[in-house]
Amino acid sequence: MDLPVVDLAPYLEIVECSDPTAEEEAHLRSMCAAVSASLRDTGALIVKDPRCTAQDNDRFLDMMESYFERSDEFKRLQERPQLHYQVGATPEGIEVPRSLVDEEMQEKIKKIPKEYQPATPSGPDPKWRYMWRVGPRPLNTCFKELNAEPVIPDGFPEWKETMDFWGSKMISAIEVVAEMAAIGFGLSKDAFTSLMNQGPHLLAPTGSDLKKHGSEGTVFAGFHYDLNFLTIHGRSRFPGLNIWVRSGQKMEVKVPLGCLLIQTGKQLEWLTGGECLAGMHEVVVTNRTLEAIERARQENRSLWRVSSTLFGHIASDALLKPLGQFEEGPLASNYPPMYAGEYVEQELSAINLKGVALM
Repeated sequence: MDLPVVDLAPYLEIVECSDPTAEEEAHLRSMCAAVSASLRDTGALIVKDPRCTAQDNDRFLDMMESYFERSDEFKRLQERPQLHYQVGATPEGIEVPRSLVDEEMQEKIKKIPKEYQPATPSGPDPKWRYMWRVGPRPLNTCFKELNAEPVIPDGFPEWKETMDFWGSKMISAIEVVAEMAAIGFGLSKDAFTSLMNQGPHLLAPTGSDLKKHGSEGTVFAGFHYDLNFLTIHGRSRFPGLNIWVRSGQKMEVKVPLGCLLIQTGKQLEWLTGGECLAGMHEVVVTNRTLEAIERARQENRSLWRVSSTLFGHIASDALLKPLGQFEEGPLASNYPPMYAGEYVEQELSAINLKGVALM
């Protein structure tokens, strides 16, 4: 089973046209229906955005490899535990997989057929992460920690421009997918994007040291869902991402060159009253990862696995609740109105990124 690849270029061309033909409008609706169906049925989607090139992704990965290869002591200078690790560096051994602390999730895992069950992590994730805020933040908010100022490491003069450039491109791609999904679900075009305005979007690349943790079966990110609205990834140089589609089937994701992977987060699940479910996924060293490690060794390339990941969020002070027809859905009562920032803080507590346990 392969995820569908949606080229965003035709949508961008049609929406910029002042007088689209009936045929173009029908094509637009068809594309939007495909996007919403994929998010509903698989929790994921691969897109090709002409504004986001493979070269842009490579430039970002090159810089992040250089950063993660620096010493742990250097990287810890960018650590901000008092801000729930929502800016700067998160060292390996801090993020706890939801599957280790959530009893309900553990029960769900037991019901998954053995051939599709996730790998079992032995403890916190052995990966580093860097959080970089993307886009404007609100002047007045009840959730200041989630909208903190960025942290810039010394010795990387290109850091801010590179992070902002790639982050803004990926946010643009998420916004187009959000528009298309809204249309596909029968909502207004801006139903989701209006709630994303001034959200605490985070460019959040991970760094996994394959020299240190490169044995088959090592779990870099245990079975979990993302707490945000939509997550977008550029193509990694080392495979290892597995996702679970709504049917329960596990699949290894293969992102074509020049494409981006979109995954559904919990905030989208909330806004659709459970019509879309937050996509479950993990990152594990597989046989294909080992093959990529060997190729990188032969070519004298970095052995840090960097994920080019961005978390697109609903604005912290916006209300999460089922929208439009989803308000009358059979599961709507499971998603009571809640401020997005309040929800995020609850989730961060659960995965050990907030609270005294970090001090």
